Amino acid sequence: MEQLATAEKPAALKEQFEQLQAALNATKAERDAVSAELSQLLSQLETVMQRVTQLEAESVAQANRVTELAGIRTELGQERTSLASQQTEMATRRTAMAVERTDLSHERTKLALDRTDLARQRTGMATERTTMAVTRTDLAELRTDLAKERTSYSVRRTILAEERNVLAEVRTIRSKTRTRLSCQRTELARQRTYLAFIRTGLSLFTLSVAVFRYFGPSWWTVFDGALLGIGLVLTVLGVIGYFRARRWLCQLDTVLTRDRGFIDLQTDSD
Repeated sequence: MEQLATAEKPAALKEQFEQLQAALNATKAERDAVSAELSQLLSQLETVMQRVTQLEAESVAQANRVTELAGIRTELGQERTSLASQQTEMATRRTAMAVERTDLSHERTKLALDRTDLARQRTGMATERTTMAVTRTDLAELRTDLAKERTSYSVRRTILAEERNVLAEVRTIRSKTRTRLSCQRTELARQRTYLAFIRTGLSLFTLSVAVFRYFGPSWWTVFDGALLGIGLVLTVLGVIGYFRARRWLCQLDTVLTRDRGFIDLQTDSD
């Protein structure tokens, strides 16, 4: 009996396990169905929420549009008021312009009278213009004669200007020549000065020799040596300056031989 009972236990447990397995599978199937239904409900809920959000946005847009239309209506009312004010002002201005038009009509009548007077004056001025035309013709002839005289004076002035230019050129050449002759005169004076140095040095040299010959070797010999040294220095300086001045004179003579002013002076003197 115990063995039968022991053999029947696993079979019962197996049946129970299979029943539990079937119940569990059924539960899973139900859970999957519930999950599918729940997902469908969630998707429908999301669709409903999107529609609600869209409706709220449309409601806000309509509210903004209503606000804009109210603002536009207010602006149109203000513009209508301003147009009415402008219409009133234009009516006032039209009345004023009518008054001005009447005044202008009176002024036009006065201007017509003035125009008649001006026409009479114009006739008189036309007569004067004819007289002035005759006078202008005479003045034109006189101007022609004066133009001819002015042309002759212009020709004469041109000739005098050319002569003045020639004289100015001659004066410039003569000035250069005078400057060179002044330099030559200065060099001649310098040469004469150096010749005076030579003459003075030779005189002192001669005087020192004469004193030495007269007194012989004595305390006068120092004085004789000083005179001799001064004479030699003056003679050497004079000779050097003389030949330097002579060289400058030769250069000036070479320049003067090519100088136009100097040649003209020689020609005038001949």
